[in-house]
Amino acid sequence: MSKLHVLPVQLANMIAAGEVVQRPSSVVKELMENAVDAGATDIKVIISDAGRTLIQVIDNGIGMSPADAVLCFERHATSKISTIDDLSAIESYGFRGEALASIAAIAELTLRTRRKQDETAIQVIVQDHGAVKTSSVAAPVGSNFAVRNLFYNTPARRKFLKSDKVELRHIVEAFTRIALTQPSIAFSLRSDDRDLFVLRPAKSLKFRILDLMGSNVAEDVVDLYNETTTLTVSGFLARPQSARKTVAHQYFFVNGRYFSSPYLRKAILKGYEGFIVKDTMPSWFIWLTVDPSTVDVNISPTKNEVKFEEESVVYQTLYACVKETLGRNAFGDGIDFDAAAGVQMPIIGRHFDAVHGQIKEPMPQIDPTYDPFASGNIGFENEGLGFPGSDVFGSPGELEAGGAHHTQGQDFFKLFPQTPKLLIVKGKYLVGTAASGLMVVNIRRAVERVAYEKSLRALSCNEHVSQRALFPVSVQVGTQACLLFESNANYLTSLGFDITPFGNDTVVVNAVPEGLSCEPGKVQQMVQDMILILSDTPVGGLQDAVFASYAAKFATLESLNFSINSPEEGQALIDALFACENAELTPSGKRILGIVSVEELDKKF
Repeated sequence: MSKLHVLPVQLANMIAAGEVVQRPSSVVKELMENAVDAGATDIKVIISDAGRTLIQVIDNGIGMSPADAVLCFERHATSKISTIDDLSAIESYGFRGEALASIAAIAELTLRTRRKQDETAIQVIVQDHGAVKTSSVAAPVGSNFAVRNLFYNTPARRKFLKSDKVELRHIVEAFTRIALTQPSIAFSLRSDDRDLFVLRPAKSLKFRILDLMGSNVAEDVVDLYNETTTLTVSGFLARPQSARKTVAHQYFFVNGRYFSSPYLRKAILKGYEGFIVKDTMPSWFIWLTVDPSTVDVNISPTKNEVKFEEESVVYQTLYACVKETLGRNAFGDGIDFDAAAGVQMPIIGRHFDAVHGQIKEPMPQIDPTYDPFASGNIGFENEGLGFPGSDVFGSPGELEAGGAHHTQGQDFFKLFPQTPKLLIVKGKYLVGTAASGLMVVNIRRAVERVAYEKSLRALSCNEHVSQRALFPVSVQVGTQACLLFESNANYLTSLGFDITPFGNDTVVVNAVPEGLSCEPGKVQQMVQDMILILSDTPVGGLQDAVFASYAAKFATLESLNFSINSPEEGQALIDALFACENAELTPSGKRILGIVSVEELDKKF
C-alpha cells in the first residue's frame, strides 16, 4: 500500500497561505493589486484592529461574472496567463491565481461583485473548510472583498503578529508601494474609522509623492532620467543633505511593480559616495521600464523579488545615472564636513549602554604626539584660532600631571578660576588665562551645551512646563509621520510638547517646552527634525536627541539671558558652562574649549 497521498485541497491552501499571506499587509497588497488589474479608478481600503478583525477593499473595476466569482477561490484560477509563453510577457500584478485561495483558507471571506451588464451582484461567502455559499444582492459595479478574523483557524500564526502599531505600519507601507505606481488612480485608507489617506488622482508621480510623504520629502528630491535601447530609468533622488542614519524612503519599481534588490541598492549607494556622510542613507524613488521578457517576476510567492536578464547592465546604468544626476545638480560642495566629523547620537555626556543599562560619560581621545605649531601661525586676528575642526588646542584633560582626564564641569572650574581679563575675539571666542596657559572657548558651542543641559535638568526635576504658542503652528509632514507623532504622543507630552494630528498628513503644534521658541519658522524646522529623531532613536533617548537638536539650531545667548558685551558677561557664560556635566563637547560631539599651554607658547615665541 502506498504511503504517499494527495493533500486535501483545504490543507494545501493553508500551506500555500503561509507563503502568500504572512501578515495583514499581505492581504492588503494582494487585494489592492487585484483591484488595479481589474481596471479600477477608485480603490478604498478599510481596516479594523490593524487588519486582525477586518480588511476590506472596495473598487470600481470591471467586476466578475457569477461563475468567475465562485471560481476565483480555486487554486491557480487566473485570467492573466494561459500558456508557458505568457510567463515571459507578464504586465499585470497577479497571474498565479494563488492569493484568493490562500486568503480564504485562513480567514472568513465575503465577496460582492457586479459587472456593468449585470442587473444584480453576486455575493460569495467562503465558509470554514472551503464551503461556498452564494446569493444575489444589490451592489455597484466593481468588487468588494471583506476579509474577517485573519488567522482565526491558525492560532499560532495569529499569536506571532506584532502590535497594532507595527502591523499598521506594514499596511501603510504596502498601501504606499501600490499608490506610488498608480498616480492616476484615487486611493483611500481608513483605519478604525479614521482616514489615514485620501488620495485624489495625481497629475504626476511627484504630486503622488507629495500626497503620500508630505512636502518635506517631495520638495527635497531632484529628477532622475536616463534612457537606453533596453532600459529606461526615471524617478527622483533625495538631496544628499537629507540623508539619515537609518533606511529612509527607498523604492524600486520595474514595469509598475514594486521590488526589493540589495544588489541594485548597492548601485545607488555607490552613486551617492562622495555626496553623503558615511553610514547615512538617502531616499530614492526609481522606476525601471524594460521589455517584460527580460525580467522574471515569478521568483517568490510575494512577488517582491525579480530577476533581470542583464542585471549587471542595470547596475551600471543605475550607478552612472545617479552619479551624473547628483553631479549635474552640483551637490558636491553641499556637505557640512565639520558636522559630519561630529559624534552622532547617542548624546555625548549621557551615553546609554544598552547591554548593561548604564549611562557612561565618554572620554575625549587625545594625541600626545601632535605638534600644534607644525603649520600656520596662531594669533588673535587669525581665523585659525577659531576653534575646532583642527586640533590646535590640547584638551583640558591634559593639564593635570599624569594625564588624568576631567570631563565633569565642576572639575574644570577648579582648574580655571574666574579670570578678570577675558578677551572677546570677534564675538566668537572667549580667551582667558588658565593654570597652564590660555583657554579658548567657542561661544556658540558653549551656548549649545548650556541650553541642552538646562532643558535636561528641568525635565529631571519635573519642572518641564509648556509654553503655549500665540497661534498654533501647522506643519505638513505626511501620513506616516503623523502616525509616528501619534504613537509617541504621551512621551512628547511629558517633555512639554503639545503636538496633535490634523487631517491625514498635518500636525498642529500648540505648545513646546518652556525655553524653546514658538516662532513658526523654528517650530516647523523642529518638527521636521523630530521626524528623523523619532524614526531613528529608541524611546529612552528621545529627550536627549530632541533637546540636542534644538540647542544646536536655535539656542542663543538671548534665549539663555546672556550677553557678551563685557568680560564680566563672558565670565557668566563660562561659569554656566563649567556647571554642566560635560563642558568639553557639544551634545553632537564638537569641542567647546581648548588649551594652549605655556610650553606651546614658548615653542612658538
